[in-house]
Amino acid sequence: MKFTKIAVAVVAVMLTFAVAASAAEQKVRWKLAMTWGPTLSPFTDAVEEMAALVEEMSNGNFVIRIDASNKHKAPFGVLDMVKLGQYDMAHSASYYWKGKDINLLPFTTMPFGMTAPEQYAWFYEGGGLELMQKAYEPFGVLSFPGGNTGNQMGGWFRKEIKSLDDLKGLKMRIPGFAGEVLAKLGLAVTNIAPGELYTSLERGTIDALEWVGPGMDIKMGFHKIAPYYYTGWHEPATELQFLVNKKNFEKLTPHNQAILKAAMKLASYDMYIKNYDMSADAWSKIETEYPNIKIMTFPEPVMDAMKKANDELLADYAKDKPLLKEVLDSQAAYLKKVRKWTEMSDYRYLKDNVK
Repeated sequence: MKFTKIAVAVVAVMLTFAVAASAAEQKVRWKLAMTWGPTLSPFTDAVEEMAALVEEMSNGNFVIRIDASNKHKAPFGVLDMVKLGQYDMAHSASYYWKGKDINLLPFTTMPFGMTAPEQYAWFYEGGGLELMQKAYEPFGVLSFPGGNTGNQMGGWFRKEIKSLDDLKGLKMRIPGFAGEVLAKLGLAVTNIAPGELYTSLERGTIDALEWVGPGMDIKMGFHKIAPYYYTGWHEPATELQFLVNKKNFEKLTPHNQAILKAAMKLASYDMYIKNYDMSADAWSKIETEYPNIKIMTFPEPVMDAMKKANDELLADYAKDKPLLKEVLDSQAAYLKKVRKWTEMSDYRYLKDNVK
């Protein structure tokens, strides 16, 4: 009997060690690279919230370390780093990779396209998420919505834009397809890492730039150099992306996969809410705290030229790129459907109630 008790005790101890070893084996330690610096709220907030949710929901067994661009030194290299497995994840924007693969461009936003609620509906109910995975497949990367800024402003300009002639020759930082549109109208377009924007504007490397909206822009100080602040047309629903190494994702347990996907989805929408509030708060202070800022709208002939250039470029790009055409056709078809409801609901409500 004594021997039996000892044996049982030994087995119990062995099982305890086995369970502990198994738990240790299940612990996951990932690394995430951001295109952004460490304090670029609310972009960084979305990443930090996602990582915190993953750790909490996994009881500390799934931890994601976040490296900002000042640590990994390659803000526009994060896609390649995830592809190569140097990082398990990244947080960036798909339109930064238009020079690498034009098929990735539409998943951030498109000029004159969907608003944020419309685009979220397209991603999750209209087949957009499946098309995004198809576009990222050649890179061995999965992509998920990573936070929306809503409708972005049209940019900060040193001088007033009164006609198309005022655009010609301007040096402007503007990414995505909007950069292609403005280049067609005679601007010298460039893309600059977020941490270098103010310095580039101050030194005259660029004459104008667009960033996000008042909630993020005012803190950057652009208005001190370029006081003409134009309303938006080019990024009506700027969605950032979480990029995930596909092989590493498939190594996760189904439980951890579900945790990661849920955390990304919640953190993404929270960023949209926070940025909306930040911009509303900043906008309410512009007249009193920043009287030098001149709120402008592009003249109708300029807007017409932008729309014409946009349509021509889209038609040209889609000619020999079947996947890009599939994505653009999907967005156009969904916009045609969803915009009818947007007009009936939000637009008519605002039209009837905003004085």
